[in-house]
Amino acid sequence: MKRKTLFISIGLHALCLTVVFIFQGMIFSHIRVDGFTPLLLPLVSTAVAVYEGRVAGGVAGLFAGILCDLSFGDPVAVFTIILTFTGLAIGTLVDTVVTRGFVTYFMFCVGVLALCAVIQGLQLVIVIYSLQLQLINLGIPPVEIPPIHDLMQNALWQIIYSLIFAVPIWIFVSAIGKRVYRESMSGKPQ
Repeated sequence: MKRKTLFISIGLHALCLTVVFIFQGMIFSHIRVDGFTPLLLPLVSTAVAVYEGRVAGGVAGLFAGILCDLSFGDPVAVFTIILTFTGLAIGTLVDTVVTRGFVTYFMFCVGVLALCAVIQGLQLVIVIYSLQLQLINLGIPPVEIPPIHDLMQNALWQIIYSLIFAVPIWIFVSAIGKRVYRESMSGKPQ
């Protein structure tokens, strides 16, 4: 891939991540289905990793993770680490073992969203546990931690709601990839 084509690809994927970040933070945060909001940025990083490979997947995962951490207000950079790692891992698998395509993308989306849901659930339990310790120190009765069944059910609903948007995100990312590929073959923008 030529340097110019590489910069065009990075720019278009960055634009895609920015658009999805705006949709996730400003539109879908107000369109809740039974209290759930979709998690869209991991879908974009997964699509880039499946369509473009390891390097682009890692870079997309890094930026998607940073944007996720910004939108959730996570100071620990949990999503930055997780999405960078998953982008690199998925891209490596697609470059070496697994066939590229929508079915592969969809299966990886389920896995990445499940991992994100587990991490969100653990963060919730840690926050509640630290609140309990503070309340106990103040002499106030502790808050009850939600049962694991409820956390798993909530995670499942968030995954299902997020997967609804897997198809449009795949179409958008693959259109970017096809455009960049055509430009690299012809040598001029289409």
